[in-house]
Amino acid sequence: MRGKHIPMRTCVGCGVISPKKTLLRLVLTTENGLKFDPTGKFPGRGFYICPKVACLEKAIKNKNWVKKFNILLSPDLISALREAIEKEEGKVGQG
Repeated sequence: MRGKHIPMRTCVGCGVISPKKTLLRLVLTTENGLKFDPTGKFPGRGFYICPKVACLEKAIKNKNWVKKFNILLSPDLISALREAIEKEEGKVGQG
């Protein structure tokens, strides 16, 4: 008997493959451009990032989403993503 399948995704910052549930998702929508998807359920093309500020910084520096999606992140979206990552890092540090 096999165990349940765990979907894996690659972080755009560090390139590490991790379970989908452990990563944060950004989605490219037709109406609003790029937005943070805290539920992981928004329709559209998405990409994933580890909940670590270091991965966000690496992705910003390398412009990985520009290479993959030909889109720039707005400063507002970057700050919202940074806040979400810092909140996730805080949860990990407490547990």
